[in-house]
Amino acid sequence: MNGPDATDEQWEGLAEVVPLRSSSEWPSWSDHRALPEEEPAEEPRRFIVIRVQTFADAREVAEYLMTQIPVLLDLSSADTDVAKRILDFSSGVVFGLGSGMHRVDTNVFLLAPAGTEVAEAATGAVPRS
Repeated sequence: MNGPDATDEQWEGLAEVVPLRSSSEWPSWSDHRALPEEEPAEEPRRFIVIRVQTFADAREVAEYLMTQIPVLLDLSSADTDVAKRILDFSSGVVFGLGSGMHRVDTNVFLLAPAGTEVAEAATGAVPRS
């Protein structure tokens, strides 16, 4: 070397030496993790099928939608007047929550919470047996 060697006093305070904590931490600062924390497993997505026969069953539709769970509402076994009342009630719940309502079949509706994307498959895309 051309110049004199640096003494311990000259290096003191210029660099902080941090001891290794474990194999999962990077030694640059104490709360930094080299490996990401284990993320909790996502709950499986689900939807509920409700076959409504009386108007009293309509409350269950609202409760599921309020907890952001999609509902497949089957009114096919309800009397016509009851089905109309339940559909009116469900429409109000959907509107109030900013959700969506999609007709699947005659007297069958998908009530989807806000932020749920509902895509229609192209005609003939699903083979039927």
